[in-house]
Amino acid sequence: MANTQPAARPANPRFSSGPCAKIPGYDLNMLADAPLGRSHRAAVGKAKLARAIDQTREILGVPDDYRIGIVPASDTGAVEMAMWSLLGARPVEMLAWESFGAGWVTDVVKQLKLDAKVQTADYGQIVDLASVDFDRDVVFTWNGTTSGVRVPDGDAIPADRAGLTICDATSAAFAMELPWDKLDVVTFSWQKVLGGEGGHGVLILSPRAVERLESYTPTWPLPKIFRMTKGGKLIEGIFRGETINTPSMLCVEDYLVALDWAQSVGGLQGLIGRASANAQAVWDFCATRDWIENLAEDPATASTTSVCLKFTDPRIEDGAAFAKAVAKRLEAEGAGLDIGAYRDAPAGLRIWCGSTVELADVQALLPWIEWAFHAELAAQDRS
Repeated sequence: MANTQPAARPANPRFSSGPCAKIPGYDLNMLADAPLGRSHRAAVGKAKLARAIDQTREILGVPDDYRIGIVPASDTGAVEMAMWSLLGARPVEMLAWESFGAGWVTDVVKQLKLDAKVQTADYGQIVDLASVDFDRDVVFTWNGTTSGVRVPDGDAIPADRAGLTICDATSAAFAMELPWDKLDVVTFSWQKVLGGEGGHGVLILSPRAVERLESYTPTWPLPKIFRMTKGGKLIEGIFRGETINTPSMLCVEDYLVALDWAQSVGGLQGLIGRASANAQAVWDFCATRDWIENLAEDPATASTTSVCLKFTDPRIEDGAAFAKAVAKRLEAEGAGLDIGAYRDAPAGLRIWCGSTVELADVQALLPWIEWAFHAELAAQDRS
C-alpha cells in the first residue's frame, strides 16, 4: 500500500524537551513591560522578582513556611547548590534512573567524595522506592526527562524521616502533583513545563532544609553562587528576590507572562490536565500499533511530560540509525522538531507533552510518526 503523507501538520511542531514550547499564542510583544536597562535591585526589578516568587508559590501550592529562591545556572545550578550546601551531615542515598540523575551521582561520589549508597534502574524503570532508607539524605529526580518515567507519588517517603529529600523536579513542576510535606528541597527551571527561557533555576527549601543550612557547615569550600548562609543564618534576601547574581529581567518577564497564562488555564490542575491529555494521546496511539511502545515499562510510572518511545518492529536492522532517520524525516517535513531520544538514552523518540503543548498538535504529529516509520522501513528495504 502507498504510504501517503498526512494532510495536516501540527500548527506548532516544537516538541523539544528543553527548552520547551512557548505558551500558546506567544508573542515577543508580551515582554514589553520588562524593565530592560534597569538594575534588578531597583524597586521595579525587586517587585518583578518578588512577584515571580509569589505566583510560583500560589500556582504550585508551596507551603507558606517553605522558601523559594531564584538562582543561577538553571535547574543544574539549583541542584548543585543544594547538594554542595546540604550533603555530608549524615549518610546519603542516591537514586538514578536516567542521565541527569546519574550526573548527580557522579557529582556526589566523585566530586564531593561522599561514601553514598547508590541505587540505579535501567531506562524505562525506577528503583524500588520501598527499599530506600529515608533516614539518609536522599537525592532523586521526580521525572526522568531522558527516560520517560516518574515517581508515581510520595507514599514511599515517610513523614517521620530523619534525612532530607532533595528532589530534582525540573520536568515535573507545573505538570505533576508534588507532595510538599514529603520533599525538603525541590528544584526546577523555567525552560521546561512553562516554556520559559534557559539560565535561571528555582530552589525551594522546607523548614527542615533551612535548619540543616543553619546548623551544618560542609567541610569543603563553597563558591559564592552556592552560599545561602552568612554567620550561620539563612540569607533571607535570596528568597525575597534579591538574587545571588544578576538575573535577566527579560527572562523574568517571560516567566511572569507564562505564570499569568498558567493561571488563565486553571492553575496547577489545568496544567496537569493539559499534560495528561497530551500524554494519553500518545499512549493511545502506541496501544493500537505493534511497532512502537512506551519506554516506560509500568504505566503507573510513565511520564506525562517527556514521553519516550521505542520502536519494536523486528524488521528494523539498526535501531539507533532507524530512530535518528525517522526523527530527521519529521524535522524535514516540519511535522515534529527535536523529538529524537536523548543522546544517552535507548534509541527511539521523545515527545514533549508538557502543559504549553496543544493537544491538537500532538494529535496532528502522530500520523506523521506513522508515515515516517513506514517511509524509513521502505528505505531500509531498498538499501
